[in-house]
Amino acid sequence: MLWHGREPIGICVFATPAAALTLRSRFFGLHGPRGRLTLGALNRQLWLLSRVVLHPTYRGAGLAAAFVRRACQTCPVPWIETLSAMGQVNPFFERAGFKKVGIIRKSADKKGGAYAGKLSAESQAKSRHSEPVYYVFDNRSASGKN
Repeated sequence: MLWHGREPIGICVFATPAAALTLRSRFFGLHGPRGRLTLGALNRQLWLLSRVVLHPTYRGAGLAAAFVRRACQTCPVPWIETLSAMGQVNPFFERAGFKKVGIIRKSADKKGGAYAGKLSAESQAKSRHSEPVYYVFDNRSASGKN
């Protein structure tokens, strides 16, 4: 949480990462299927920054990047990842200390990806141009896990 006096003005929400992500596998050199032991190790070493919310009054004041950086540094894991739909036009996560790893491109033969046939026509139409950017934050020095 980010506080201004007694007023909460921001929050970062962390979650467990997805079991598999191609750009993550490439970045960390991961291979093979994800079994229970592998997923347990992944969850101990990597968290997903799933949501950043800042009160509208404080947006544009230069607080968000420092807030996200500090929130990540307080996490007890060596790595944090995030995905950003706006990453191609707004380098916010790069200002917060994340490294841009790549863009998750939709292939023409995988319309809807894992959710093909499970999304409404409206949801499919809204996300047809979405190609999120994958970022990684190296937190090894803050987490003490070099």
